[in-house]
Amino acid sequence: MSEAAKWYVVHTYSGYENKVAATIQKTVENRHLEDLIFDVRVPTEIVTEVRETGTKEVERKIFPGYVLIKMIMNDDSWYVVRNTRGVTSFVGPGSKPVPLTEQEVAALGMEKLEVKLSYQVGDSVKVIDGPLEGFIGVVDEIDLTNQTVKVTVSMFGRGTPAELRFGQVAALEATNK
Repeated sequence: MSEAAKWYVVHTYSGYENKVAATIQKTVENRHLEDLIFDVRVPTEIVTEVRETGTKEVERKIFPGYVLIKMIMNDDSWYVVRNTRGVTSFVGPGSKPVPLTEQEVAALGMEKLEVKLSYQVGDSVKVIDGPLEGFIGVVDEIDLTNQTVKVTVSMFGRGTPAELRFGQVAALEATNK
């Protein structure tokens, strides 16, 4: 059995996603399974609906009929989840649950990766990738959510703003070593 917690997808009856998530969380608390089942989520998004009466923001399930669970898979955790009212099965071939890959988890935005940058606003950086490769600029803004950095690059004697991904720039001191 796996020793690291991974994300698994559970299929539920349609409309029972929140009830299943709440029941699993309550069972984890009651049976003290916090060391096996770490997180239970129903992925949702906020959408704006336009109606005759005006616009209204509504929370909508991204994957109706599914609940995502971060857990260490063993007989106890499998039994608790599988025997929760409203759960029909784990997602995977036959009765074998298949965890989500790290790329799938990242794409869903289920876990935030901690980013450490070697530069900050006001520092000089060198562009190391892309069409502006080789240019030097000053960091104006850092967007952790989208993992982008806004840099003013000196081109033809004037400052030109550019938005680049974190991996496209490096601190000037780091590139000289």
